[in-house]
Amino acid sequence: MIQTIPLAKLVPSKRNVRRRSDAAADAQLRADIEARGLLQNLIVTANKKPRGTFAVEAGGRRHTALKALADDGKLAADFAVPCLVLDDLGSAVAEASLAENFQKLALNPADECLAFQHFIEQGSDVDGVARRFGVTVRFVEGRLRLASLAPVVFQALADGEITLDIAKAYASTPDRERQAHVFDQMSRGYGGAHPDSIRRMMTQATVSAADPRARLVGEDAYLAAGGRIDRDLFADDTSTRWLDIAILERLANEKMDAAAATLATETGYAWIRPTLDRYVDWQQTEGLERIELKPAALTGSEQEQVAALEAQAADKIALLEDEASSDQDRAEAEIELESIEKAVEAITDKPPVLDEALRPQIGAFLVLGPDGTPRLHQTLYVERMPQEENGPDDADDEASEPAPRAVGLSQRLTDELAIQRRDILAVHVAADPDFALDLAIFLMVDRKPGHGVERYGSSLSARPPQEPVIGFKTPEAPATLARVEADQALDRSWTTLDTAEARFDAFRALGPDERAAWLGHAVAGSLEASVAGTGTGGCRFHDHLGHLLGIDVAAWWRPTAANFFDKVTKPVMFDALAEIDGPVLAARYGNAKKADLAATCEKICAGDFIGEVSTKQAARAWLPAAMRFAPEPARQADGDPATLPDEADASATELDHVSDVIDRDAA
Repeated sequence: MIQTIPLAKLVPSKRNVRRRSDAAADAQLRADIEARGLLQNLIVTANKKPRGTFAVEAGGRRHTALKALADDGKLAADFAVPCLVLDDLGSAVAEASLAENFQKLALNPADECLAFQHFIEQGSDVDGVARRFGVTVRFVEGRLRLASLAPVVFQALADGEITLDIAKAYASTPDRERQAHVFDQMSRGYGGAHPDSIRRMMTQATVSAADPRARLVGEDAYLAAGGRIDRDLFADDTSTRWLDIAILERLANEKMDAAAATLATETGYAWIRPTLDRYVDWQQTEGLERIELKPAALTGSEQEQVAALEAQAADKIALLEDEASSDQDRAEAEIELESIEKAVEAITDKPPVLDEALRPQIGAFLVLGPDGTPRLHQTLYVERMPQEENGPDDADDEASEPAPRAVGLSQRLTDELAIQRRDILAVHVAADPDFALDLAIFLMVDRKPGHGVERYGSSLSARPPQEPVIGFKTPEAPATLARVEADQALDRSWTTLDTAEARFDAFRALGPDERAAWLGHAVAGSLEASVAGTGTGGCRFHDHLGHLLGIDVAAWWRPTAANFFDKVTKPVMFDALAEIDGPVLAARYGNAKKADLAATCEKICAGDFIGEVSTKQAARAWLPAAMRFAPEPARQADGDPATLPDEADASATELDHVSDVIDRDAA
C-alpha cells in the first residue's frame, strides 16, 4: 500500500538492479523535483535492521535527488515521501525494480545482462522474462549472450568504455580467450575500434604451421595448452592450420617476454620490448629517440700506422700526377694506392662502441625472425626528453604544429588512405619518364641548406621509404596492379651479372626507352605515403605534382566498405552522401545500421543505384578529402597569384632545354 515515510528513514537497497547512472540526467531530475515536487512514489521494503527504516527497491535516482536537495537545505530532513511498501519476496522485489527502471533512464546494457541472468537463475525462462518486460525473446537472448563475454570486455561495456554494438561484435564468437585477445589488441591501438573491424578480427581464426609464431611456440606446447590443429595428412606443414590464434599468441608472447627478460639481464639494457612482428614500425618507436653510436677512437699506434699509410698514398698520387710517369708506373701506382686505401679502412673502420655509462638508460626491441627465432634488433633507443617550448631546435610552424587530421578519420585510416593515394601518384610518375626525369633532377639539386625542413615527399636515392602501416596491402587495387604490370615489363637482363661494373655497362647498353622505364620505376618507388593538405601525413608538394599530372583519383580508387566506410563513423558517411546529392540523400538512410549504411555508401559511390544522371556522376567522382590532389593557384616568382602559360607546354620547353644540355655534354 501507499504511505508517506520521512526521507531520513529511507536507505538505498542493495537489490536495486541499477548499478550505474548518468550525471547529466541525474542533475535534470533533481532540478525537476525541486521545481514540481515528486511526481511518482518510490517502491520500498521494510528493513529488519535498523528497525523503522525502509530500503528503496525502485526509485533510487529519485531518492538520491531528494537527499541532495535536503543536503542543500531545499527540503526538510523529515520530508514526507510517498512510497509503495512491498512485502520482501526476493525476486518479486528485484522484478519490480527492473520493470520500473525500464520506464525511466535506460539501464546500462551490462546491468540489463545481469538482471536478466538473475531471473533465469531464479527459474524463469527466456519467454517468461520477455513477456514480463515487454521485450522480444531475441532481445533477452542477446543480453544473455553478452553476459557470457570475456570479463575484460564485459567490464568495458559496464564502464561505458565500449558501445553496445562493439560488445555485440565481440560476442560474434563464443571464444572468450579470443575476445580478450582482440580487445587487448584494440586497446593498444592495433586497429580501429569499429564493430565491423572487430567482427572480422574475431573470425580470423587460423594460422599456418609455418608461421613464425607457430615455429616459436612449437606444436607440442600449443597442443598441451589446448590448441587445436586441422591437419592435411597428404600435404606439408604449410597446409596445416592452427585453429586457436588466441592460445598461440598468448604462448608466443609469453616466450618472447621470457626471452626479453633474459636478454635485458645479459645486456644490462634498461629495457627490451618484445614484438611478434619481424620489424619495428614507427608506432612502436613513438616517444623514443634513436641512438647514434660513434666508432671507437684510434689508439696512438693506430694513428701512427694511418699517418704512415697516408704518406705512402701521397707518394703514389704524386706519381700518378707526374706527366713523366710511364703507363706501367701509373698502373702499378693505382694498384698499390687501392691496397693502401683498404689498409687504412681496415684500421679506421671500427664497429660502434656503446658508452657503458649510457647502457642502463637505453633499450632495444626483440623481434621475431621468419624462422621463429627471437632476434635482438640492432638499433638502440632512449626515451625522448620533451623539448622546451620555443627552444632553439624548434622546427618551422608547419613541422612543429601539424594540422589535425580530418574529423572522423582514425590515424590508421589516414595512413591507409595516404598509401593508396601515393600509389596513384606513383603510377602517373612511372608512366611519364620525362616528368620523372624533371622530378629526379630537381630533388637531387634542390636539397641544400637554406630550404629549412620543407618536405618533398620523396626519399630519392632511390630506396623505398618506410610505410606508415606495416603489412598493409591492396592486391586488387587498380594502382597496385598497374605498378606490378609496369614492374614486370622492365628489362632485367643486366641484373643477373656478377659485378657492379658489368651490371652498369650492361644497363648503359639498354635502349633509351628501357633506361627511361627504369628511371620512372626508381623515382616512383621513392615516393612517400601522403594525404591531401599539410601537417601530419600531408605533403603540399605531392598535391602540386598531382595537379601538374592531371590525376583523376576517382578513376583509380573508389571508396568501399572494406577500405573506407567500415572504418569511419556514421556522421562521416552522412556527410559524404550530403556532398553527393544534398541532405535529402543523407536523410533517406538516417535510420540505417552502420554496416548496412557502409554497404549502401559503397554502392552509391560505385554508381550502382537508381537516380539522376548528374547524381550518379557526382557519386562516381566523390572522394574523401584525404584522397584528393587539391588544385592550387598559380604563382609568380615573387609569390603573387598569376596566370601562367599552359603547364604542359612549359614542361615540354623545360624538358627540351634539359635534353639539349645532356646532348651537348654527351657530344
